[in-house]
Amino acid sequence: MISHSPKLLDKNKPLAVKPGRTINKVGIIGAGQMGGGIAHVVALAGYKVALNDLKPEYYDKGIELISKNMARQIAKGIIKDEDKDEALKRITFAPSMEAFGDCDLVIEAATENEELKHKIFAALCPHLKPSAILASNTSSISITRLAATTDRPEDFIGMHFMNPVPLMELVELIRGIATEDETFATARAFVESLKKTTAVSEDFPAFIVNRILLPMLNEAVYTLYEGVGTVEAIDKAMKLGAHHPMGPFELADFIGLDTCLSVMQVLYEGLSDSKYRPCPLLVKYVEAGWLGRKTKRGFYDYRGEKPVPTR
Repeated sequence: MISHSPKLLDKNKPLAVKPGRTINKVGIIGAGQMGGGIAHVVALAGYKVALNDLKPEYYDKGIELISKNMARQIAKGIIKDEDKDEALKRITFAPSMEAFGDCDLVIEAATENEELKHKIFAALCPHLKPSAILASNTSSISITRLAATTDRPEDFIGMHFMNPVPLMELVELIRGIATEDETFATARAFVESLKKTTAVSEDFPAFIVNRILLPMLNEAVYTLYEGVGTVEAIDKAMKLGAHHPMGPFELADFIGLDTCLSVMQVLYEGLSDSKYRPCPLLVKYVEAGWLGRKTKRGFYDYRGEKPVPTR
């Protein structure tokens, strides 16, 4: 049984999650917003973490963000200084796919691009041990289809963390057609050991959260595109009128407009329903490279002291 508190972990005892299957070390591919956030919570839960990205400087940037976010948790009394120090020591740089050879679980958290994920799995699988579980943090792509490109579809599962990972309580678990019961049980126990709650989704485009959330954001863009309201008015309306913590444009910029577009394209192509057609204005923003906070411009301009609407 995995402990639900890092303080209760016996460092000399493997973290058993199912008879015949243990998780001690977790590999994570991608040190960006999602991968770094996953590394954050996994290391705090007492697991060793191997974190990979294309360049060492991306890894360094990821570690810097993890350290800052842990410092915020210390300030709020969520964790202690020693928790942060021990967690950061558990995270090491994985310079290549070979470095994941001793991992019990590897979580892919790369950009939401199916072709890229296929290339990653092709490079990764030859180096995994037979008992390793492979998971994808994809927010919309078919788990069955991704699993079919690997050497272990029975040990493949969707493990969709919400952003920002350290703050959000939910993880969607998605079984592919071939995912074995034991793999699913192991994944669920692992997620629960991170103090997260699971929601099980069928393997349909965008799963549960994004199936509902992204069409709402896309409709907000249509509302702007058709001149019903401005960015500021629509965000204000949804925050004060629907009591949303963030307006749809604030949220879209936070998620990344390229990610929003990618999910809408998956929904549109996967379900063949015109109601999921991406708004042309969203497409234009992505074509312009205005992807939100990460590029300093999206539906808001973040280059000054205060975000300013761009429309």
